[in-house]
Amino acid sequence: MEKGKYYREITSEAKVFRFNFKEVWQYRDLILLFVKRNFVSQYKQTILGPAWAVIQPLLTTVVFTFIFGNVAGLADCGAVPTFLFYMCGNIAWHYFSSCLTGTANTFIANSGTMGKVYFPRLCMPISTVLSNLISFGIQSAMFVIFLVIYLFIPGYEIRINPYAFFAPLHILQLAMLGLGCGIIISACTTKYRDLRFLVGFGVSLWMYGTPVAYSMSLFRGSILYRIVRFNPVTPVIEMLRYGFLGPEAGSLDWVSYGASWGFTAVLLTCGVLLFNKVERTFMDTI
Repeated sequence: MEKGKYYREITSEAKVFRFNFKEVWQYRDLILLFVKRNFVSQYKQTILGPAWAVIQPLLTTVVFTFIFGNVAGLADCGAVPTFLFYMCGNIAWHYFSSCLTGTANTFIANSGTMGKVYFPRLCMPISTVLSNLISFGIQSAMFVIFLVIYLFIPGYEIRINPYAFFAPLHILQLAMLGLGCGIIISACTTKYRDLRFLVGFGVSLWMYGTPVAYSMSLFRGSILYRIVRFNPVTPVIEMLRYGFLGPEAGSLDWVSYGASWGFTAVLLTCGVLLFNKVERTFMDTI
């Protein structure tokens, strides 16, 4: 190294619009270590271990099928199995909510690590999103198994169509949306600790504003239908159900889907800007 030149310069001064994703990419090995740590610690000292990634959404789907589907009759999905209708929505929602709640506590949960050594702080929330993706992959495999089983059971009609191949794009949007919401909350909780107590309650309310427990066809033509369409998660779940189960289980609304992507991009951009601003001084307020 030449005299007077440095490999990296660390300073508290930064521009407002600072997107140093190249630096984050340079720390990809650290992100993978965080992913491994998050996944292992999540199921450490549990009897069933990673099996909980399957048990939790499976039990939730059974409860939803019985209460909302059979008792309340909110799953208006025709000949599509109610069990698959709820499993598809539950798995997608669980991934989004896990990303949001996991990244919402980034600064507080990792203050000890962040206060000792320098690394791009975005590595932490990104690793949370990726570690949740492992559990999502296990749950998706379970969904595919049940989907194949129901294909051979007479009396049900499942119409898998080419829109199912867009599933990775939908999951990417859920990850971006969860990351954007989570890092905004994380940045605000460094100063306002009360927000972390509202996250769980807010996510529960958001779920009931999303067609996870009910079918959108029940509200077609009403004001509730238009209100729920404003939810950026709604078109994602609807298109996932449409692709894997058919038009009786989901729907295509390209206007809502485009608006959802626009909202996701704006929210993630604002989240990164706020996160970068707070990370420079969060150790003084945490």
